[in-house]
Amino acid sequence: MLVQLLTHTPDPEQVAAAAARLCYSASSIDRLLDQDAVQRQALLEKILSLGHHSVLEHASFTFGIEGISRACSHQLVRHRVASFSQQSQRYVSHKEPFEAVVPPTIAGRADLAERYRDLLEEIHGVYRQLIDAGVPAEDARFVLPNAAATKLVVTMNARELHHFFNLRCCRRAQWEIRAMAKEMLRCCRRAAPSLFAVAGPGCLKGACPEGAMSCGEMAAVRREYSEF
Repeated sequence: MLVQLLTHTPDPEQVAAAAARLCYSASSIDRLLDQDAVQRQALLEKILSLGHHSVLEHASFTFGIEGISRACSHQLVRHRVASFSQQSQRYVSHKEPFEAVVPPTIAGRADLAERYRDLLEEIHGVYRQLIDAGVPAEDARFVLPNAAATKLVVTMNARELHHFFNLRCCRRAQWEIRAMAKEMLRCCRRAAPSLFAVAGPGCLKGACPEGAMSCGEMAAVRREYSEF
C-alpha cells in the first residue's frame, strides 16, 4: 500500500481560521487573514473543541493511493462527501497477472497462502482466455476478485476527513482501510497539524462510540495516536 498527499489547499490552517473569524467579526477579509501562527492555532483549537466544523470545509486534501484491494476501495467510496478517480478495469486490462492483496490472516498460513495464490492464478488464466476469445475487457473483468489491487486519486475536505478518520481509524474498522486511514492521517498531520491534532478514532475525544462492540483498548488507542 502506498498513500501520498498529492496536494492540498494552500495554507489550509489560515483559510479555516479566517473563515472562523469571519463568522464573528466585521473585519475585512484582508484583516481576517492577518493573524500570526499562535493566534491561528489557538482559534483552531477553540473551533474544534466547540464542534464548529463547517469552516474546515474550505480546506481540501488530495491523495494518491495504490496497492489497496477492490474490497477496500468499495468501502472507501461509501464516503460520499469526497471525489474519487479510480483505475478502470474496463480500460486497463490484466493481460499480465494482476496484482493482488493478500490478507495477513492468509499470508501467515503457508497452506492457505498457497491455495490462495493458486486460485488467483486460475482466475487470471480464465480472464486471459476470455480476452483471447474476444470477450471485451468490460465483461472479462466480471471474474476478477475483490483481492485485485487498484489505484485511486481521492479528494476530501478537512471536515469529511475528520469524519472519515473517526470511523476508519477505529480498531473495529476492517484492517486494510484502517491502515490506509492511518497513513492518510499521518499525511494530514504533517501538512496541517493544528487542523488534525485531535483527528482519529472516536474514542480520542470521549467514550467509545462503539458501545457494547468496543475493542476495550481505549487507553492503548489514545497512546498510539498521541505518538503519531
